[in-house]
Amino acid sequence: MSELLERTHLAVETAGSAPGTEVVLAGWVSRRRDLGSLIFIDLRDRSGIVQLVFDTERGTIPSAMETASSLRSEYVVQVRGHVVARDEKSVNPKLVTGRVEVLVQDVTLLNAAKTPPFYIQDGVDVDEAVRLRYRYLDLRRPEMQRMLRLRHQVYQSLRRYLNDAQFVEVETPVLTKSTPEGARDYLVPSRLQPGSFYALPQSPQLFKQLLMVAGMERYYQFARCFRDEDLRADRQPEFTQLDIEQSFIPLPKFQAMMEEMMARLFEEVLGVRVETPFLRLTYDEAMDRYGSDKPDLRYGLEICDLSEMAGGMAVPLFQAALADGGVVRAIAVPGAAGYSRKQTDELVRFVQAYGLGGLATIALQPQEVKSSMKKFLDEAQLRALAAAAGAAEGDLVLLAAGSLAQVRAGLGALRVHLGHVLQLADPNVFKFLWVVDFPLLSYDEEEGRFVAEHHPFTMPKWEDLDKLETDPQSVRAQAYDMVLNGYEIGGGSMRIFQRAVQERMFRTLGFTMEEAYRQFGFLLDAFEYGTPPHGGIAFGIDRIVMLMGGGQSLRDCIAFPKTSSGTDLLTAAPSPVSDAQLDVLHLSVRPNRPKDVKPAQTAASPDPADRAIGLASTD
Repeated sequence: MSELLERTHLAVETAGSAPGTEVVLAGWVSRRRDLGSLIFIDLRDRSGIVQLVFDTERGTIPSAMETASSLRSEYVVQVRGHVVARDEKSVNPKLVTGRVEVLVQDVTLLNAAKTPPFYIQDGVDVDEAVRLRYRYLDLRRPEMQRMLRLRHQVYQSLRRYLNDAQFVEVETPVLTKSTPEGARDYLVPSRLQPGSFYALPQSPQLFKQLLMVAGMERYYQFARCFRDEDLRADRQPEFTQLDIEQSFIPLPKFQAMMEEMMARLFEEVLGVRVETPFLRLTYDEAMDRYGSDKPDLRYGLEICDLSEMAGGMAVPLFQAALADGGVVRAIAVPGAAGYSRKQTDELVRFVQAYGLGGLATIALQPQEVKSSMKKFLDEAQLRALAAAAGAAEGDLVLLAAGSLAQVRAGLGALRVHLGHVLQLADPNVFKFLWVVDFPLLSYDEEEGRFVAEHHPFTMPKWEDLDKLETDPQSVRAQAYDMVLNGYEIGGGSMRIFQRAVQERMFRTLGFTMEEAYRQFGFLLDAFEYGTPPHGGIAFGIDRIVMLMGGGQSLRDCIAFPKTSSGTDLLTAAPSPVSDAQLDVLHLSVRPNRPKDVKPAQTAASPDPADRAIGLASTD
């Protein structure tokens, strides 16, 4: 191998170079076509692909020709040559560089490569476990390169906005105190203090509030967060959130700033105009109309309440639900009146997983009205129900009866399912909204106490504060979620900033002051020293990038993700450690206990007083 030359151009930069420009390129062999006296190689680098031409009659030296004939996929090479224009017949419109090629004079093989376990190309059909095992190869694929560059652009745009708005970036600790946060903590044993543990933060919640006490007023951080919980496509055990907190700002003004930040992000990175202000729905409105507190607004399928009308109809399903204090609600599915019995049975099985007994149907077909309720209702009654649900000829009405929680959950999930099956959501449309006025608390039947729906530092709405002790379940929170295309991308709240209110909140959660002080005494003490009104939000960066990039999973937009079991297939983490390492930490590992034996209460399995705090989520 000869001495490495300085690269003069990236692959795509040759597209704008004048014919005859001398270039030095470096990258990976993506494809080779050997025609004997003529060899074509697609050279790939992080910018894209350019075609190389090896032709001794046009200046390629014989040794370079010999080397080119030995090159294989993913070999690393450096070439020296000049840009030439392709003739019109050989122009490749699929490539940015499709109108030029590089006539190579000399080539250096920098490194050979084994045959990859899958093709390095977009849309590769290979098991995801193989991709994750060879993630360094998977990341070479153009679509993965684009996603990581998109992530970089997202970071830069958000930083620019916040810096321009005079926010200060502050890092908070990664090794911190274990506090109950809804999910289990990842624990780190202390060598210097045997038997004691740090926790990796589930969010910087308490530290950002302390920064407001400290007078920072405007803070942000791209924070690494850790939660030991069961995973799915839109969750990872470690993730990144953009954490923002601000003092002395009314909630409407803060929300307007966040809308402006998102609008600027989408315009700068995707060239997409986002309309502001965003729609605002209360939690109850969202749940009643869409069965979800994170509705996808790219399509309709709104849920209609037919309880009053159904109350006057002799349908046993309706009457039983209403007698138990339940509801009757419906979705009108456009153009689905021709669904077969098999198709509607599949929808019934789908909602049964959410606790509903089934679905009643009304199909407005051109010649007749078909319904599973024909033996109870005449055609006029069926048409009246369908009209109340917003259905027109050719539509299918799906009706559910049960408790409010069951119907919301079942029809909400069914709405999302139908939106996917019928391809109602335009992937090029981005619909934002705020969901506000969440319940502050919910009652945990198992624990026999109230738990915080958001976290225990969320400020109740001022007009509901007097009901905190007398009617806790009716208290609304000054909490808000930003929702995009059916995903919660950010959640936040105005915070409790007065010690007396915070103590009232702890008491409502079933805490003695001794228990509260044991967990959060440092925060309560801080509230004694002039804490300003403040609030904030945390945005899920991984989820935002996934949506902007058209990904289907968070693993599509994280460089080195983990599987649904929390395993890193690349490095084989987590893995056992040596006895010597454990000895230094004064730890030992005991065998797995039988599954029917309940574990003792530990920091990862908090005592009932800890669980009473009910940190369902943090921001």
